[in-house]
Amino acid sequence: MLVTAAGKLLWQAEMALEGGSRHGKRKWHSRVEVATKLARANNLARQGKLQSEIARTLGVSVMTLHRWRKEADGTRSGDDRIAELQLEISRLRRLVADLLLVKLEEAAQRPKIFGATGRRRAPR
Repeated sequence: MLVTAAGKLLWQAEMALEGGSRHGKRKWHSRVEVATKLARANNLARQGKLQSEIARTLGVSVMTLHRWRKEADGTRSGDDRIAELQLEISRLRRLVADLLLVKLEEAAQRPKIFGATGRRRAPR
């Protein structure tokens, strides 16, 4: 019984270190990995591959692939809106800068009529 208990403790320690469960190690993918695999999946789908073949090629389940696509569709619209607003902000900043330059050039070209006291000087 001692060997069985020691073996079980050893197995539990290994599972705890791996972060896995009895059914296997669970893998968490980074955002970059997910985006890369989704791009690859889209390329394979354009080639006419089945979803099961795509998932097998990427090393994930069909449901994981489906969930990633669903999450990507939800975030894409928000990301597109943010990119659109950033583009509009940069356009507006350029417009304001151009208007300020025009205003400064016009001010530099105008002759100064008034002195320090605010009255017109008499010609000498």
